[in-house]
Amino acid sequence: MNEFEKDVQSKRNDLVDSGVGFVVSFGFFAVMFIIATVIHLAG
Repeated sequence: MNEFEKDVQSKRNDLVDSGVGFVVSFGFFAVMFIIATVIHLAG
Protein backbone atom coordinates (compact mmCIF):
# COMPACT_ATOMS: atom_id res chain seq x y z
CA MET A 1 0.00 0.00 0.00
CA ASN A 2 1.56 3.27 -1.07
CA GLU A 3 1.51 6.62 0.76
CA PHE A 4 -1.25 8.07 -1.42
CA GLU A 5 -3.66 5.30 -0.44
CA LYS A 6 -2.99 5.95 3.22
CA ASP A 7 -3.31 9.73 3.06
CA VAL A 8 -6.19 10.59 0.72
CA GLN A 9 -7.03 14.25 0.17
CA SER A 10 -10.80 13.86 0.01
CA LYS A 11 -12.78 11.38 2.07
CA ARG A 12 -16.13 12.33 0.52
CA ASN A 13 -18.28 9.79 -1.26
CA ASP A 14 -17.51 9.56 -4.98
CA LEU A 15 -21.21 8.99 -5.73
CA VAL A 16 -22.01 12.52 -4.57
CA ASP A 17 -19.30 14.03 -6.78
CA SER A 18 -20.35 12.05 -9.84
CA GLY A 19 -24.00 12.93 -9.23
CA VAL A 20 -23.20 16.64 -9.04
CA GLY A 21 -21.14 16.41 -12.21
CA PHE A 22 -23.96 14.62 -14.03
CA VAL A 23 -26.58 17.15 -12.92
CA VAL A 24 -24.40 20.13 -13.88
CA SER A 25 -23.58 18.76 -17.33
CA PHE A 26 -27.20 17.69 -17.92
CA GLY A 27 -28.39 21.15 -16.88
CA PHE A 28 -25.95 22.82 -19.25
CA PHE A 29 -27.10 20.78 -22.25
CA ALA A 30 -30.76 21.21 -21.26
CA VAL A 31 -30.29 25.00 -21.20
CA MET A 32 -28.60 24.86 -24.61
CA PHE A 33 -31.52 22.81 -25.98
CA ILE A 34 -34.09 25.22 -24.54
CA ILE A 35 -32.29 28.25 -26.01
CA ALA A 36 -32.04 26.56 -29.40
CA THR A 37 -35.74 25.64 -29.29
CA VAL A 38 -36.74 29.20 -28.42
CA ILE A 39 -34.61 30.58 -31.27
CA HIS A 40 -36.08 28.00 -33.66
CA LEU A 41 -39.67 28.85 -32.71
CA ALA A 42 -39.03 32.60 -32.84
CA GLY A 43 -37.49 32.40 -36.29
